[in-house]
Amino acid sequence: MHLSALTALSPLDGRYAARLAPLRPLLSEFGLMHRRVQVEVEWFIALSDAGFAEFKPLSEAARGLLRGLVLRFSEADAQAIKDIERTTNHDVKAVEYWLKDRLDHHIELKAAGEFVHFACTSEDINNTSHGLMLKAARQDVLLPALDRLLARLTALAHELAEVPMLARTHGQTASPTTVGKEIANVAARLATARARIAEVKLLAKMNGAVGNYNAHLAAYPDFDWEAFSRRVIEQQLGLSFNPYTIQIEPHDWMAELFDAVTRCNTILIDWSRDAWGYISLGYFRQKTKAGEIGSSTMPHKVNPIDFENAEGNYGLANALLTHLAQKLPISRWQRDLTDSTVLRNMGVALGYAVLGHDSLLRGLDKLEVNREALQADLDGAWEVLAEPIQTVMRRHGLPNPYERLKELTRGKAITPEAIRAFVDGLPLPESEKVRLLALTPAAYTGAAAALAKRFR
Repeated sequence: MHLSALTALSPLDGRYAARLAPLRPLLSEFGLMHRRVQVEVEWFIALSDAGFAEFKPLSEAARGLLRGLVLRFSEADAQAIKDIERTTNHDVKAVEYWLKDRLDHHIELKAAGEFVHFACTSEDINNTSHGLMLKAARQDVLLPALDRLLARLTALAHELAEVPMLARTHGQTASPTTVGKEIANVAARLATARARIAEVKLLAKMNGAVGNYNAHLAAYPDFDWEAFSRRVIEQQLGLSFNPYTIQIEPHDWMAELFDAVTRCNTILIDWSRDAWGYISLGYFRQKTKAGEIGSSTMPHKVNPIDFENAEGNYGLANALLTHLAQKLPISRWQRDLTDSTVLRNMGVALGYAVLGHDSLLRGLDKLEVNREALQADLDGAWEVLAEPIQTVMRRHGLPNPYERLKELTRGKAITPEAIRAFVDGLPLPESEKVRLLALTPAAYTGAAAALAKRFR
C-alpha cells in the first residue's frame, strides 16, 4: 500500500498532517539528520581553530562551504545519508561518511578529512542534535502556539470581564463570578506554565565514550578539552554545557522540559472540560460554519468537538511525555540503547500537544457568550445571597447568622421576596439594609471584573 495521508499509521502524518507541518522539518528523521550534520560541521570547524599543528585554521571559503551544507540541507541529502546507512547499519556513522564524501571534492577540506567526528562517540553528536531539535521546536512552534492561546484567552478575559456568571463549586450553585474572571484564571495559569517551559536549560555534552575525554587526551594530552567542548556547545551551538555525564547526557533536562509541557497540557485539559461544560449549560454558543454537520442523525446539533479533540490530544501527549520523562533519565551503567528508540518519538509527543493547542484555539474562536442563559441562571439562584447577608450579620454581632441563613436557604428554592423579607427583619443599620437590599445575584461578583481586566 502506498504511503499517503490516507494510509499513514499515525494521524499526525495522516489526517492532521497539514496542522503539524511546522514540526516536521524540526523533529522528524530529516530534522535529526540535519542537526547531526550541523554538529559535525561546527565541531570540525572548531577543531581547525584549536591550534593543532596537524589541522590549520580553515579558510573562509571552506567554512562557507561547510556551513552551506547545513544551510541548504535537503531531503535529497537526507536520503543519501539513509542510503549509506543501509551499508553501515549505523545512522551517525552514515552522517560522517556523507560529510567526508562532500569534503573529498575540496582540496583543503579533504586533507583534514579524518578530523571529521574526531574523538567523538555517537552520543556526542546525538545529544547535541536532540538539544538543537528541541530548542527549535520550543522556540519556533511550541511557545508561539501557547502565545496564540494566551493572547486569545486574555482578549476574552477582558472582553467578558463584566459579564456575570453563576459559579458552581462541586457542581452546585455558588457565589457569582464573571465569565472574564474565570477565563483570566486559566490565562494566568497558562502564563506561568509557559514560563516554566521557556526557562528549562537545554544541556549537552561532547566528552567521548564514557564522559572522560579518553580519546581526546590520548591524541592531545596537553589540550584543555573540557574548555574546548564548552565553547563549542555554548558559543557555536547555543546550548548549555553539562560537564558530568556517562556516555549519554543523562536527559534530566529533557524530563524537566517534558514535565513542564505535561503540566501545561493538564491546565488546558482542565479548561477544555470547563468550556465543554459551559457550552452544555448554554453559557456559550458556538458559531456555526456553512456545510458542517454536528450529528449524522440530529440536524440541530453543534457539538463542542474542538474542545473534545483538544482534551483527547492533550491526553495522548501527556501519556507519551510522561513516559519520556520517566524513562529517559534511566540508563544502565554507562550506556544502554533504551533511550534511542524512545527519543525518536519526541515529535509524536509534542505533535499531539501542538495538535491540542490548535484544536483549543479553533474552539475558542467559535465561542459566543449567551448572556440570556447566564442571566436566567443567576435569576434562579437568589440563595447565593445568603453568603453576603450572613457575613454582614457577623460584622454587626447578630446572633447565629450562619445558622439562620442555613435554615432559610439550604435545599430550598429561594425567591427575591424571601431574601428581602429576611433582610427587612434584621436589626441592622439602615445603610447596611439598603446595601443588602440592592444586591442581586448578578451584582454580587466581588472584585471579579477588576481582576479580569487587570490580567495582562
